[in-house]
Amino acid sequence: MNTLSYIVIFSIIGSIVSLIGGVLLLSNQKSAHKLALYATPFAGGALLAAVFVDLLPEGIEYESASTVLIATMTGMIIFFLAEGGLRWFHHHHEHEHGHGRQSSPGLIVVGDTVHNALDGVAIAASFMISIPTGVVTTLAVAAHEIPQEIGDFGLLLAKGYSRKKVFLANLLSAFATLVGAILTYVLGSSDALPVGALLGLSAGFLLYISASDVIPTIHESKGSHNSFLNQALLFLGGVVLVSVFTVLAHNIASV
Repeated sequence: MNTLSYIVIFSIIGSIVSLIGGVLLLSNQKSAHKLALYATPFAGGALLAAVFVDLLPEGIEYESASTVLIATMTGMIIFFLAEGGLRWFHHHHEHEHGHGRQSSPGLIVVGDTVHNALDGVAIAASFMISIPTGVVTTLAVAAHEIPQEIGDFGLLLAKGYSRKKVFLANLLSAFATLVGAILTYVLGSSDALPVGALLGLSAGFLLYISASDVIPTIHESKGSHNSFLNQALLFLGGVVLVSVFTVLAHNIASV
């Protein structure tokens, strides 16, 4: 298979896996929340390992360290502005219509769509370097998206969406991952963007998600001392599993 085929297949796989948590919520809310409790710390570790063990070292092989790190910072800024812009528009829209602080279902879907498109950028940029790098990034992205989608499904259900409407809205939103991935491949293949910088950009996206979303969620969760130890072990498990998988995958690919 060529690179584009891998990008398309794994973007679709990543989208399907990310929807598992949300679909579980529609059938069994208790099990879905338990899955989110375990998946969140694991995702935090997986994202950090994907950034520091795979994406950044790979990017530095193609571009200077300063170029890759500037791209990483740019990726974090882009994600920050995209997320902040959506929140500003969301609060401004609600203030004008007198809805207080309640979330708008439409804006929840839009925000998730933008998020998924940026996930597609990370997946495509990684596969453009190597198949192992692409697989590792897809694994890390999917691990993060499982608890994320559980939250989105829950919010839309709380806003009065039917189960069918919630599923269809999130299914269409997940399609943005494929769109973002294909657009990234087209731009990268035409040399419009250097691949090393694309990897740095992708690392910035994943690092921002881990540092601003996943890790704070772990700290904010209430539980016993044993609960924190479980979360710490899951977090470290994500780091170790993705790190080991990365090393093994690259060693196999180089044989």
